Amino acid sequence: MATDGQTPEAHIDDAAVRKLAEAREKITQQLSQIIVGQQEVIEELLICLFSRGHCLLEGVPGLAKTLLISTLSRTLNLSFSRIQFTPDLMPADITGTEILEENKSTGARERRFLDGPLFSNVVLADEINRTPPKTQAALLEAMQECQVTVGRVQHQLSDPFFVLATQNPIEQEGTYPLPEAQQDRFMFKVFVHYPSFDEEFEVARRTTATQTDTVQPVLSGDEILELQRVVREVPVSDHVIRYTLSLVRQTRVNSPGVPDFVEDMVGWGAGPRAVQFLILGGKTRALLHGRTHVSTDDIQALAKPVLRHRLVVNFAAESDGVTQDDIIDRLLAVTPTKEDELTTDGRFQKIFAS
Repeated sequence: MATDGQTPEAHIDDAAVRKLAEAREKITQQLSQIIVGQQEVIEELLICLFSRGHCLLEGVPGLAKTLLISTLSRTLNLSFSRIQFTPDLMPADITGTEILEENKSTGARERRFLDGPLFSNVVLADEINRTPPKTQAALLEAMQECQVTVGRVQHQLSDPFFVLATQNPIEQEGTYPLPEAQQDRFMFKVFVHYPSFDEEFEVARRTTATQTDTVQPVLSGDEILELQRVVREVPVSDHVIRYTLSLVRQTRVNSPGVPDFVEDMVGWGAGPRAVQFLILGGKTRALLHGRTHVSTDDIQALAKPVLRHRLVVNFAAESDGVTQDDIIDRLLAVTPTKEDELTTDGRFQKIFAS
């Protein structure tokens, strides 16, 4: 029986834990044949995958975002579709459409649904902010409901289903920025940064010589579904849940216990989905590192990719050059991690009670 606010220990198959840790190692090994560096990005992508989430990657052109995603789909032995989002892309271009087909034996015409590129396990939505809101909304339904609606008919998508979207932080003229509601559907927003000197040296050496592509599949779709199920079974203590709640609830302006710097710099904070994704991501991260319990370190490690696209900074913060990541750093610094501090600090008691 659980005591002191702890969650009862669930029995997790040791073989499944080992398999997930080994899969991480093998996938990373396979990706390293093509991708140089980007270890943090790769880990965050894997956490999204095994948590049944979707990921938004942001980075300037030429950082191998597309190559990374397509290579990842090959290591997972999953079907892959790449959609180049453009201003003239229509919903039917991604969901599919109904066509009239003549039955040659009877001469009768019949309607048949022709699948669009969303009917794949891994979908790369390249430059998602370059397509109109109507098409973005069609993608939103697929991400949230794992289905598309054409006419009055709903069509179920493949399982597992994983959307990886990219966007370019420069050349914003003529783009259609993602609404906050759609950004909230992405589990992570991951920044892809320039490589270090040594990494770029290796990129230059590899890509200007003869290169053999020998990427091998590591996991099947059924194995991924089983590992996603195992992630849900990882126990989380009440203390870690309280810590996650305190971290997220402090982003909500005009709420009890919110720090002054949040009131001064944040226009809108994160909703309950951020708490869910932090806990799910913490479970997956723990398993990927060979642990069967979640710690506050796991929550802290994922705070930026989960929260950065859920915080809207106000004009005062923008004018001072303060970013979402800066605010998250300050939140992590002021939020206590020890259970006795969380339960005895009056400010945090107000957060839990409200």
